[in-house]
Amino acid sequence: MTVSRRVVLATGAAGAMWPGGPAAAAGPRRAPAPRVRTGFERLAADGYRLLDGQRVGVITNQSGITADARGVVDVLHADRRVRVTAVFGAEHGYRGTPQAGLSEGDSTDPSTGLPVLDTYRKSGKALAEVFDRAGVDTLVYDSQDAGARFYTCIWTLYDCMVAAAVTGKRFVVLDRPNPASGRDAFGPVLDPAYATFIGRAPIAQAHGLTVAELALLYNGEFLRAAAGRTVDLSVVEMTGWRRTDFFDATGLPWVPPSPNMATPDTALVYSGTGLFEGTTMSEGRGTVRPFEMLGAEGLDGRWAKAAEAAGLPGVHFREAYYAPTFGAFQGRTVGGLQIHVHDRAAYDPVRTAVALLVTAKRTWRGFAWRPDRFIDKLSGSPRLRTMIDGGADTDAVTGAWQKELAAFRAVRKKYLRYR
Repeated sequence: MTVSRRVVLATGAAGAMWPGGPAAAAGPRRAPAPRVRTGFERLAADGYRLLDGQRVGVITNQSGITADARGVVDVLHADRRVRVTAVFGAEHGYRGTPQAGLSEGDSTDPSTGLPVLDTYRKSGKALAEVFDRAGVDTLVYDSQDAGARFYTCIWTLYDCMVAAAVTGKRFVVLDRPNPASGRDAFGPVLDPAYATFIGRAPIAQAHGLTVAELALLYNGEFLRAAAGRTVDLSVVEMTGWRRTDFFDATGLPWVPPSPNMATPDTALVYSGTGLFEGTTMSEGRGTVRPFEMLGAEGLDGRWAKAAEAAGLPGVHFREAYYAPTFGAFQGRTVGGLQIHVHDRAAYDPVRTAVALLVTAKRTWRGFAWRPDRFIDKLSGSPRLRTMIDGGADTDAVTGAWQKELAAFRAVRKKYLRYR
């Protein structure tokens, strides 16, 4: 295998494995191979040569699994060819137990005995010190993304790359599918003046990239300014994945990468309806369909009718009522709608969410943004909020960001690794 600072390709036949490796260890759990082979599967098939002689730290969570649903840390730790010395967790922790805005803190993994160190809300010098304390040479990132700029795992990736660059550590990204496909980018691009942990750098709201492609983009466009240098980066690409693939086409098992990312259907709508976390409405937390069920106390069927009348491509809306089991609306009856995507290829998650915000404001006098203007952080600037407050329609709001989106698409194109 030729190791590149940009892209690493596994050698050998597509189904190659080695005696005693993950496929052999699976025993009776063996199942038909999925069409898509993740970066981890390709790294393993090559005998982990990319990690040879390194003290390895793994940045992952419960979604970092093999094709037969074993944790990658467990597999790596059990293999004598790899020296894993630490695991790093982020928001929701390594095992994925806490809700949004929480982590599990530092601990010892009972399965492997490895130290699990918390990276959540750490960046720069503080995060670099965590890596130095762990005594690692190489950091390996393997976590399922949701495809949205405000999903924090991709900024954990960014912050860890910056800290690795500062401390001179190698960085390896094992690729996984974008569950909402990689067909295109949608939505506004972050204004750097509004950079936070839900958006460190100017990318589109629905970026349409895999985590490896994001890492390449970060390294090529942003790392030098953030760290003074680029990071020594290798990525291990998938095989079998196409840009138009949604997650159900991959054959891979789905593990919710966070408690409210229950299914790939959630990820499909999340890059749009995540904007509702910037309102005083319910975004469906506490239901079995978070981010697909939206509403508020006092809302009725007029909103769903107005949304349906907008004629948005690829989607229908059903009048819905629900009582969340936890969160701000726990035990209270919420009226609103459920999103039903019937044509994923035609569906634009961000335009759909903007239309829902516009129609909610026009049909319900109780519509309000959160007082802390969190919507500006989610959308990347005050523009969406001020335009909707000023009475702008969906076309005007979405048209306002087309120039910046076109510029991002041009940059994005340089880092695409799949057809």
